[in-house]
Amino acid sequence: MANVTIYSTPTCPWCIKAKGFLKSNNIPYQNFDVSTNHDAAKEMIIKSGQKGVPVLDIDGKIILGFDEKSIRNSLGI
Repeated sequence: MANVTIYSTPTCPWCIKAKGFLKSNNIPYQNFDVSTNHDAAKEMIIKSGQKGVPVLDIDGKIILGFDEKSIRNSLGI
């Protein structure tokens, strides 16, 4: 099983879609709310080079935004 981390905010519609996609495919993930967790926000910026959400880290592969094709490829689904 892949190690999945998502950096998101509660009001971001693409973040909600990304988390919903992971849930619907029974993919466990760790979520960091970067609107309240400043350490996670800094980590996200270092990993992705930008401040937009969502940012997914799938086994070290960084995916910007809700890119379903890239997410599926990274997860092998």
